[in-house]
Amino acid sequence: MYDYFENNALPKKSFLIAIVAIFLIVIILYMVMSVMAPSRKMAELKKQFISAGTDKKQPDNRIYTDSAYLALLKDKNFYQARVAMAQTDSVYLTITLPDSLINLEISGVVVHSSRMTSISTSKMLKKGNDFVISSLLGSPMRIVKDFATIPKEPIMVKIAPKDTSEYKPDILPDTSDFEPVSFILITDAGVDIYIYQEETGRGDRFKLFTFDLHNRLRNFGRSAASVIRFRIPEYHPRIMIRLPKAEAKAIYRAIPVNGQISVYR
Repeated sequence: MYDYFENNALPKKSFLIAIVAIFLIVIILYMVMSVMAPSRKMAELKKQFISAGTDKKQPDNRIYTDSAYLALLKDKNFYQARVAMAQTDSVYLTITLPDSLINLEISGVVVHSSRMTSISTSKMLKKGNDFVISSLLGSPMRIVKDFATIPKEPIMVKIAPKDTSEYKPDILPDTSDFEPVSFILITDAGVDIYIYQEETGRGDRFKLFTFDLHNRLRNFGRSAASVIRFRIPEYHPRIMIRLPKAEAKAIYRAIPVNGQISVYR
């Protein structure tokens, strides 16, 4: 009788060991490939912006590290992107990281300006590889998807009544006045813009934590799917910005669904 139970316990134990081993292998692969993802992204960008167009004549490599040239290139790309967006006759977003300003513009005119209370960026977007990053940010980035804690409602245009007898109060109040405001803008350039409200009351902290957790799980699921197929996950450098709640709400509501963004770093 003892031998019977002992023989049946061995396959179960072996099965559990195999499951744990597979789980550990997947975790190790995930960590290794996640570390490799930024390097692969940078290699792709270098191939796109440095190798492209050099078949005819190879430029002097010193130009990619010349500070004066890179400063002029950065200014040129930013203004070039603004000009391209101004021709769309639509509201667009410009972000100037050195000045800590985020602006809503239309046809080249700033219609709303907000000062960021804090900024953080992925390591890839910081100092280094200035030519590649300036080239990446040198064209308008189009928003392809967004996630937010509040609904994106259109601006309502109301005609004033002729007298008080024609006045009709709003039936549905704007419930977002009581909700924390945070949103993520996914762009076609592969750069994600995170904008979170500055104020965090007791109720807001939990909702913002839940929003951030959902985003992390969404990114983990996408990366894990790539790892299972033995592919390096797609890396998205990010810019994280904090704004006063009212400013964050105004900006999110004003940006069109497929709006454009330009960043000056």
